[in-house]
Amino acid sequence: MTHDVVQPVAEPVKVNPVLKGLASLVSYIFHPIFIPVYVVAFLVYLHPSYFSGFSAQQKKQVMLIIALNLVFFPLLSILLLKAVGFIQSIFLKTQKDRIIPYMACGIFFFWAYTVFKQQEMYPGILPSFIMGVFLASSGALLANIYFKISMHAIGMGGWLGIFIVVMNSNTMLMSWPLCVVLFLTGIVCSARLLISDHTQKEIYT
Repeated sequence: MTHDVVQPVAEPVKVNPVLKGLASLVSYIFHPIFIPVYVVAFLVYLHPSYFSGFSAQQKKQVMLIIALNLVFFPLLSILLLKAVGFIQSIFLKTQKDRIIPYMACGIFFFWAYTVFKQQEMYPGILPSFIMGVFLASSGALLANIYFKISMHAIGMGGWLGIFIVVMNSNTMLMSWPLCVVLFLTGIVCSARLLISDHTQKEIYT
């Protein structure tokens, strides 16, 4: 008489509700779709020289273009895709759900790049950064074929990258801003590990 060996089943890791709530809040505040707005706001309002010759109205216009093309229209396209049944969830939890939204967002990102690139009044770092956003989203689309890469990690990596570019340009002392973003990157990636179904590979790749 043989006996089947029963393999122990690992219990799911329980996360403290307060910690889970904080991780969710961090994930929403630093959602990748908002990160370009934070970066451009820093360049427009806090950097001492990039937009120093711009009036308050011109600065608001820059932020409006960024908000429309990098936040509003991408979010609207995702809501429309959900409404017509092309995606199952607005949270894009599966690789299949992410394909069309990535392509749609890429169109808006490239359009914003074109708008700023064709007007010489804007400092070169602005269209360069938006092109970086476009390339990052395109890279995520390709990576999505193989695994569900973390867009939060890509967004924070892009934030770090542009701050390193600003630091190397010697136009502003970036020690503290860079340290803050580096700290936030660790917090955001840790939050995603706590509350998402991403693996460490998908977040840190």
